[in-house]
Amino acid sequence: MTNPRLDCELVLANLGTPREPTPDAVRAFLDEFLSDPMVVDWPRALWLPILRGVVLRKRPRAVAELYASIWTPDGSPLRAQTQLLARALDADLADELAASPAYRYGTPSLADSVRAAASRAERVVVVPLFPQRTASSSGSVEREVARVATELGGTGRVRCAALAPDDPGYVEALRDRVAATFEAAGAPPEHLVVSYHGIPARVDAREGGRYREDCERTTAALLDALDWEPSRATHAYQSKFGPGRWLEPATAERVTALARQGVRRLGVVAPGFLTDGLETLEELGVQGREDFLAAGGEELYLVPAVADHPALRRSLARLAGRSAGFGAA
Repeated sequence: MTNPRLDCELVLANLGTPREPTPDAVRAFLDEFLSDPMVVDWPRALWLPILRGVVLRKRPRAVAELYASIWTPDGSPLRAQTQLLARALDADLADELAASPAYRYGTPSLADSVRAAASRAERVVVVPLFPQRTASSSGSVEREVARVATELGGTGRVRCAALAPDDPGYVEALRDRVAATFEAAGAPPEHLVVSYHGIPARVDAREGGRYREDCERTTAALLDALDWEPSRATHAYQSKFGPGRWLEPATAERVTALARQGVRRLGVVAPGFLTDGLETLEELGVQGREDFLAAGGEELYLVPAVADHPALRRSLARLAGRSAGFGAA
């Protein structure tokens, strides 16, 4: 049996997306996503009847309409941008290295993608596209990779590697996206909201505040790179789901409050989303803008995701290069 051609394949693991913006496709996606105990950690006997008896009966049609509002000729923005990043990074890498996309939920599944990469390469390095670490994102990816690694014979060939929350290339890409957005607008906004996906406060406490600290590290590095006065920025959290207290302040509340306080031009950037999707394009770009204007604001500038920015790709390429020899004698 011949050895695989590649030394190492870098698998870029994103969250995932429905295959199409229809109720049936959204229902299947939400069922897989929200059934993961790393995403919703309630007791299964309590949560699964609520999920299958209430959430999956009522939510898919409304969520499908939201997805339809952001769908592109290339399909889901998240999928299109993830694939674009993987293709561009693959072209950047040396011949003995490669890159491919994967999705924790939906297709191609993370497990199938890791197995396929292992058939092509001596070693597989999975990078969760979540620089701010928590169980419901990077943690779920790491658990699934560990399961597949065991199936393939152990971690000697397959493992995860993390992109730091203040990685220089990642921060450079964020800075460039923000600067380009404000230049296109003709003038910088009066205030900048830096928004991250929220998590329950009890989860953050259980993890020792790791996620909140990672988010704060990214915000501090970005404001420093922009030379942006911290008093003109707000660090906030979005996308609350279900009861209980989540990390605060809430992005939606702060956007409205800033307009009522007299801010007329607002910039919004979401560093935790490396590719655009429902949470950026619709939640921030549509609903957030509507709320800001209704409260007296005049312009909301949404910064696009870093996606395939060259600086991010350089950081990922360095990560691939450093990881290519793991487990070597």
